[in-house]
This record gives sequence, structure tokens and C-alpha cells, in this order.
Amino acid sequence: MSTRQSVPISELFRATPATSCLLTIGPLVLAVGQLLNSYVNGVSPVVSLSFALGVLGFAVVALRHHAAEYRLRTLEAEI
Repeated sequence: MSTRQSVPISELFRATPATSCLLTIGPLVLAVGQLLNSYVNGVSPVVSLSFALGVLGFAVVALRHHAAEYRLRTLEAEI
């Protein structure tokens, strides 16, 4: 029976720092930048908040995919 094991984010940052930074810090900076841009330019907060939530949702899914890919590579290396 298979068990679900999660990979700690610190292990992902040690193994692949560039990809992990792009998938965590990049979308966060983009979301904050969009929120500030909408505030400065007077755009509706609903539009910018939905964009920010979409970008952060993408970041979560992409980071989970990256963790699964890393886990698969480590399991294949053990064989």
C-alpha cells in the first residue's frame, strides 16, 4: 500500500534553489505588485484580488508539481 509523503520545502530549496525560488517568490512578488498597481491606478480591488488569488493558486499547484517531480527523481535514483 502506498503512503503519501510530503517533501519539506527546505529540502526542495537545497536541491533546486533556482526553480524553488521562481515558484515561490516570483508569484508572490507578482501578486503584491499587481495589488499595488491597482491601488495606485484606481482599478477595482475585485479584479486585482482575483488575479492575486489566481497567481497564488498557480504557485501552490506548481510547487506541489515540483515537489512530486523531485520525489520521483529521488525514488528513481534509489533503484
